[in-house]
Amino acid sequence: MKVASLFCGCGGSDLGLEGGFEYIGKKYSRLPFKVVYALDNDVKAVATYNINFKLPATLASIKDIDPSSIPDHDVLVGGFPCQSFSTVNPNKNPFDERAGLYKDMAKILKIKQPKAFIAENVKGMMTLHKGKIFENVTKEFEKQGYKLNHLLINAADFGIPQKRPRVFIVGIRKDLGFQYQFPQNPVDKDNWVGLRAVIDSLVPSDPRYYFSEKAVIGMRNAKNNMKRGLAQDLESPCLTVTSHLAKVSLNSRDPVLLVDPKKDLYRRFTPLEAARIQSFPDDFKFVGSEADAYRQIGNAIPPVVMWHIAKALSKQLTNS
Repeated sequence: MKVASLFCGCGGSDLGLEGGFEYIGKKYSRLPFKVVYALDNDVKAVATYNINFKLPATLASIKDIDPSSIPDHDVLVGGFPCQSFSTVNPNKNPFDERAGLYKDMAKILKIKQPKAFIAENVKGMMTLHKGKIFENVTKEFEKQGYKLNHLLINAADFGIPQKRPRVFIVGIRKDLGFQYQFPQNPVDKDNWVGLRAVIDSLVPSDPRYYFSEKAVIGMRNAKNNMKRGLAQDLESPCLTVTSHLAKVSLNSRDPVLLVDPKKDLYRRFTPLEAARIQSFPDDFKFVGSEADAYRQIGNAIPPVVMWHIAKALSKQLTNS
């Protein structure tokens, strides 16, 4: 089945869709999907995509693309930009230009009419403005002729050492006569994978990953109502890794590691650790600076989560 991938980023969703990779000792088999078109407007993310996939991604804004120029496909995938819907930033505008990009995805659905689509976004989209934004998004997709189902998925329930809640919306073209059913969680909370599975050593490979003494002092002097030094338990999944890991702070919601409690030695994740936390295999390469890599990793859809969603979709489309 042919796939068109919008907002493809570095390729997390597409790796999961196609399968054929290994992650912390488990093989994720090849799935019956082939990406025939990929699009993103991030130069470094597209460069990363193009060294990891045979099909080169198109570097352009979705607003500049004629939908009729996109190859015919069976499934449309798009994790449309989520910054406008995030509950972390109180100054975000949920009605800015990025917040309307789902309409461009809907326009492609209207013209190309694939059998199914998969959309992904942050948890906040479901609750902002008392759910009105989420209602607008789903109605726009339904108008194009699709029966929808949605679910808030935690990456930790799929064997990933990260508590990452994201809403997935899957639509099936109405004439196919069925509604998509999400796969059951393969892992229950009592058996979540801990960080230890992807952290080789608490002591970093390079001392520059340590927070400075000044940063630690700033954390100690912070107000009591602030989030401070969120050191992660190696036996549990960590908090969500974000796109700004290069500028991670000890006075924030960002997950960090405590190397030595007696010396107050804290550090941030290395790019390799962050990629592992997002379920990228170790042979996946990232183009650009470390800051570029962190941004690409934090913005990605975890490949393992997408693999499970895509596997269920392939079976249901085949059975229909």
